[in-house]
Amino acid sequence: MFSVDSTSKSDFNSSKLGPARGGSAVSPSPRPGTSSFEPTASTATTAGTSVIGNDLTLLGEKITIISQNKLQVDGHVRGNVHGKQVLITEQGSVVGMVCAEKIEVRGAVRGSIRAVSVTLHATAQVEGDIMHQKLAISDGAKFDGRVRRSDDTAELMPVLDPEAIASTEYKSEPVIA
Repeated sequence: MFSVDSTSKSDFNSSKLGPARGGSAVSPSPRPGTSSFEPTASTATTAGTSVIGNDLTLLGEKITIISQNKLQVDGHVRGNVHGKQVLITEQGSVVGMVCAEKIEVRGAVRGSIRAVSVTLHATAQVEGDIMHQKLAISDGAKFDGRVRRSDDTAELMPVLDPEAIASTEYKSEPVIA
């Protein structure tokens, strides 16, 4: 989402920012009309990896995390994860649906997995159904669920448009008394 070029690094580490403590250093302001938190044209087109760190736990009702590129889950997510590529590391876990073009699981997933290519590594622990075109399960991986192979790639592709996800997830359902 954000990138740092070599000039930014040298500016950040340079003495012109002043002392780290107790000083009245002024940090350089962003270009006029932009925020330091808004992606620029160069960062918006750069494919990177977003990381949910191992010190982070995301909880919420009907939460969906969407990554337009690669997403690495080192922490814990209770919600759905959509991305172009998703890696759930040994420390990571997801309770919810994981949907991407390519998914690699080294950690834990409790919920459905939907992708063109799914790889369960030896440390994977998956409890849920897998829909795929290509599936690899390493020796030692723990899997409890059903597997369904789909010939329709479109059925397996992740929805990466937040508006499309919001319109399908948050439709009001009739209340039955």
